[in-house]
Amino acid sequence: MNITVSKENYLKAIAEAESEGEAVIPATLSRWLQVSPPAVTAGVRRLKRDALIRTEKEGTITLTKAGRTIADRLLLRHHLIERMLTEIFGMGWHQVHDEAERLEHAVSADFEKKLLAVLGAEKPCPHGNRIASDTPADRRKRGWMPLHEVASAGEFVVVSVFERDRKLLEFLETLGLRPGTCLRWNGRNYDETVDLTVGGKRIPLGGPAARRIWVASAPRRSGASGPSSHRLPKQRQSGQDQERQKS
Repeated sequence: MNITVSKENYLKAIAEAESEGEAVIPATLSRWLQVSPPAVTAGVRRLKRDALIRTEKEGTITLTKAGRTIADRLLLRHHLIERMLTEIFGMGWHQVHDEAERLEHAVSADFEKKLLAVLGAEKPCPHGNRIASDTPADRRKRGWMPLHEVASAGEFVVVSVFERDRKLLEFLETLGLRPGTCLRWNGRNYDETVDLTVGGKRIPLGGPAARRIWVASAPRRSGASGPSSHRLPKQRQSGQDQERQKS
């Protein structure tokens, strides 16, 4: 069986969409991969022929054991590359997803082992996301919630951000909203924007962006920055951040 980059992208997209709680149908793949419906139809046909996916009567697409193995390998390599770029090379957390998308297909099994030996597999990626499937239901069991669902004023910590939207990540970076950031939720406005205080500055955040951010209740102040379950890997400062500190 010839496993092309295109096939890998389809299988990984199915696994990622499932982790976001979506039922995967051809229209889902068209949206996630930004390809035309006819291209998805042809791609699904090839994957089904190779026994990498199965389709149900209602049109839902799921991974077979072989398809899941390939998708999991890509997800692991993507995760390791993102961490390598931030923890070793100091790239910004909002920049590394796109780089990892390009590099993940070129990682050899030997290099993957080296990355695992250096970085380990326990920490979340720079966006707060885990390697294994982590559905909305899994997150709620840990006490996390999407920011747009917060209903009463209080202190929260950002634990995870949707990483597949570069413009969103860049926007959140300008606001100082990244995994590990503590914020105060002040209220929700009539237009569904949420009123936040971040770093002592009051900011409004639109509903679509708030839906892409997962938060947990901030730990009580006791000299610690937060419980270990919410701690994210420390990222190297970018050159721009270092210049700000000097000034």
